[in-house]
Amino acid sequence: MAERTTAGRGDFLSRGGQYEYRTLTIPRTTDGNDARRMLTYEAEYGRWELARTRMYVGGERRVLLRRKIIRVQSTLGADLD
Repeated sequence: MAERTTAGRGDFLSRGGQYEYRTLTIPRTTDGNDARRMLTYEAEYGRWELARTRMYVGGERRVLLRRKIIRVQSTLGADLD
């Protein structure tokens, strides 16, 4: 049986991992339930995770989302012994 280890964010970055980022601006007229629903949708279907949330004086919210960039290596030229 293979041994499993839990890798944190620092471990992912130290192994050369990268994130892509997306900024959402939520207007002050949007209530909390609608904002939560929108962020839940992005997390479930877009594979985004919440990186930072800022609320400004006027009530506007800016949300920074991130997700891991996964690079796939081709196995077409690999020796299949």
